[in-house]
Amino acid sequence: MAFDRNATLRNAEKLLRQGKLEPAIAEYVRVVEDQPRDWNTANILGDLYVRAGQTDRAVEQFTRIADSLNEEGFLPKASALYKKILKLKPDHEHALLQAAEIAASQGLLMDARNHLTTVADRRRARGDARGAAQVRVRLGSIDPADYDARMLAANARLELNDQAGAVRDLKEIAAELIDKERQGDAIEALRAAAALTPDDEEIRRQLLQVYVATGDFARAMECASTAEQFVALASSLEAAGHADASIQALVEAARLNPDDGALRAQLARTFVARGDLQRAAEYLTAETAGDDPQLLLTAAEIKLRGDRVDEGVDLARRLLAEHPSRRDELALMGWSVAESVPEAGFRVVELAADAAVQVEDWASAAATLQEFVTRVPSHIPALMRLVEICVDGALEATMFSAQAQLADAYITAGMAAEARFIAEDLVAHEPWERANLERFKRALELLGEPDPEAIIAERLSGQSPFTATDLFSPSDFPSFAAAPTDEDTAPAGERIEPPAPERPPVPEPKSKPREPQAVHAAPPLPSARDEHFDLGPNAIDLKSILGEIEPSPPATAHAASESVEVDLSIVLSDIRGAAKTPAAAPAGEGAPGDIDQVFAQLRDEASRRAAMETAEAEYKRALELEQSGNLEECVRALQAAARAPRLRFAAASKLGRIFRQGGQTHPAAEWLERAAQAPAPTPDEGHALLYELAEVLEQEGEVARALAVCMELQADAGSYRDVGERIERLMKVQTGG
Repeated sequence: MAFDRNATLRNAEKLLRQGKLEPAIAEYVRVVEDQPRDWNTANILGDLYVRAGQTDRAVEQFTRIADSLNEEGFLPKASALYKKILKLKPDHEHALLQAAEIAASQGLLMDARNHLTTVADRRRARGDARGAAQVRVRLGSIDPADYDARMLAANARLELNDQAGAVRDLKEIAAELIDKERQGDAIEALRAAAALTPDDEEIRRQLLQVYVATGDFARAMECASTAEQFVALASSLEAAGHADASIQALVEAARLNPDDGALRAQLARTFVARGDLQRAAEYLTAETAGDDPQLLLTAAEIKLRGDRVDEGVDLARRLLAEHPSRRDELALMGWSVAESVPEAGFRVVELAADAAVQVEDWASAAATLQEFVTRVPSHIPALMRLVEICVDGALEATMFSAQAQLADAYITAGMAAEARFIAEDLVAHEPWERANLERFKRALELLGEPDPEAIIAERLSGQSPFTATDLFSPSDFPSFAAAPTDEDTAPAGERIEPPAPERPPVPEPKSKPREPQAVHAAPPLPSARDEHFDLGPNAIDLKSILGEIEPSPPATAHAASESVEVDLSIVLSDIRGAAKTPAAAPAGEGAPGDIDQVFAQLRDEASRRAAMETAEAEYKRALELEQSGNLEECVRALQAAARAPRLRFAAASKLGRIFRQGGQTHPAAEWLERAAQAPAPTPDEGHALLYELAEVLEQEGEVARALAVCMELQADAGSYRDVGERIERLMKVQTGG
């Protein structure tokens, strides 16, 4: 016969109302035995056991319910039942432990600590030392910020014969205390750990750091016992600004390990940096360097920084001959030397650049010289060599930057004719750059031109055009929007990778005037004299210059019908000085030197040009193509947009990232470098681009170029992301460390 639960419960209730407790309990037992997971009935049964004075049975019933609820994740209900048990039996160990775990998980640390302390006291009272130690270990893990409890827990692990666990806990505690600048407490933890494992080098290193941080250098020296530890101590002392103590530690390390050539080289470099070449020579000479590339490099540096530059260059040349792969390290050393001895540094850097040229690694050669002129600005021989390499290697963007630096160097040196030629060429290529116009003006003033503004205006008007030395025609460079290939007919849905550019052949220098650009008809803006006339066929398109006055986000294209009127009197305000009002000019004057009339012509011309609208439309179309997955057409559109100066950063950086995502790091690096040559919309975007460029160059194996970019980023942005660690790693790669 089936069990009738409802009838049994009604019968139990009748019995309770009749005061028959034991028969009622029997009925509830029958229900619970039939349905063990009927927690409500089980709880009623436990309460009846309490009323009947059967405490043990009540505790047993409540424990069974609480454990099940705890396992199923009903923590508040389980906690309430454990508390119910503890009211009946305050020393119930199982309930105490479970209640402590639940309290800890709910952040009730005080309750958890009280429950566990009660268990530990009970175990200790009954002589269970191991059990008490286990509870102390658990107490130490409740609150990570309670370092006293964690120290006690580490000691408790020793009672459990868990020495490794104790050492691990002590090291973690010490590291956290050091981070919180609680060196005194950290020393206590480290000493305890060192006593357990005296040969643990990590602990000794941490102790050295703490002693140095607290200024206890005598204890730090006592703590060091090996050459490696003295080297670590020297680094810490140097970082703390204790140069003499750092050198003393290095000397002690060299005494303990006299055959360590790298250590001797480090000492030599240290004395070189202090200007003590005599002591540097005690640790390293060309003879003792042998064929060790690192020692050769350091020996060369000693001679270059001293008065034996020719011998240093010979050693550098020998290093390149015996170890060509050390080219980047040689460049790095040359940059460092150049900061104190520019001419000696240049001779070494030029050797490294020439070695790159010999294997047609034009980009690395240019990067080597770029870093040099960053450290030694206005060095004319280095800039001239950099321009040569850019021409031979078809590095257009880098060449324009180098030309600008060279023109400035010529101006500083008073070489007016050379400065004018380059400045005029730069303006012809990039008339929208204010710096180029200012550079051209300064060169003309240096030549003694009485009215440089008139010459500039005449050139910009197109009536007496620039003659640009256009070394890089469009045909010299591969189109990223390549002609259709077999991949163009791939089935729908298949991924088409963006085409990668190929290295172009070295073009022959050529000179030609700029071709006139196509214009779109538009109603002319009224001039100051209400006169209208056409510009010459070689007039410069200044629409992009006008756009720079009121910049808009690169991704927003202006509508073709949008009417924009700009006051051109401010375009060359930095060049002209005090502006002249158009009304002040004599009526009918049309001489090329009348700059206000030229501006009127430029206003008329600018209103008819739509090059910028076209570029912005291409950029907008590229974004839509990217969203639709048509990367090939997207690349073509971005290439067109990148020709506009205002969109160059956005378009070129997006091209670089598209190629990078497609696994084509070489074209990615080229486009990211082009973007880096353009002004970034914000400093953060510029920093992010340089960081990504460094990553791509490192993936390409271009360690020197990646290092140069990282150093530029660090100089501009300081501790940006992990750039400091990246520089340290790249330097170790270069030095073979």
